[in-house]
Amino acid sequence: MQCIMSNTFGEKWSFTSFGESHGAAIGGVLDGIPAGIAIDFAMVRAELERRAGKQQTGVSPRAAREPDEVEWLSGVMDGVTLGTPIAFLIRNKDARPADYEWLKNNYRIGHADKVYEQKYGIRDWRGGGRASARETAARVVAGCIAKQELAQKGISIHADLIQVGAETDPDKFADTIAAFQREGDSIGGIVECRIQGLPVGVGEPIFGKLQAELAFAVMSINACKGFEYGTGFGGVTQPGSEINHISGGIAGGISDGTEVVFRCVFKPTPSTPKAGVKGRHDACVAVRAVPVVEAMTALTVVNLLD
Repeated sequence: MQCIMSNTFGEKWSFTSFGESHGAAIGGVLDGIPAGIAIDFAMVRAELERRAGKQQTGVSPRAAREPDEVEWLSGVMDGVTLGTPIAFLIRNKDARPADYEWLKNNYRIGHADKVYEQKYGIRDWRGGGRASARETAARVVAGCIAKQELAQKGISIHADLIQVGAETDPDKFADTIAAFQREGDSIGGIVECRIQGLPVGVGEPIFGKLQAELAFAVMSINACKGFEYGTGFGGVTQPGSEINHISGGIAGGISDGTEVVFRCVFKPTPSTPKAGVKGRHDACVAVRAVPVVEAMTALTVVNLLD
């Protein structure tokens, strides 16, 4: 049986990503985008810089070297969308496939290596191929365009790293990550995202619940292991009479016009020197996941709006 991989997200604003971590390039195609949207290229560059996290503690050395320059292939003229498919690519300038030759006949614990090969009968062993977080750079570009469209409708999306391991003080995040990195280890984190300006009525009451659509999008991000909104899992210890007013911006699967708030947890990367895994890896992947969460949220919302 042949297995076909799903690489497309959304229907109204359809986004297809392509490319492998250590291949020639990664990129994407956006279809269904209205004509006449002025693209803020400086914002796109800034969002990619956020994802690269070059000034952050514990970030992969590769992130510091990749320029992540976007080449716009179609769908844009003089900085304005034409209404035709927008194709773009980001060349992999610091790919090192030779560093992963040892994976030709080995599977990393905690990664998709083995199940990928079992499902498709073949795998790209060069740093995980499509399963690498390198792919998320294309999501950030697509999501940035969606954010610009949403801004015209008065909708803003902002995410923050709110926890690293057990630490909840942002001023101590860098030191916490550095401590794990010194030990050749890694640590996870929690990202919180807020959507402001969303009108009443986004989402459906049964199978198209807003929180379900957001969870679907966010859980597609590498290393994301959990999703909650409103009171979330913490609400299970509190009586309903005390928290029944906390909606998280969603009631019955439909936006209620207040700020939508959700959180997602990212696991520690299993690729660490302490685990005997070679390569260039993040000590805390949640740091660089923040703009990716925003991007997937933007793509979700722009697809749900009338």
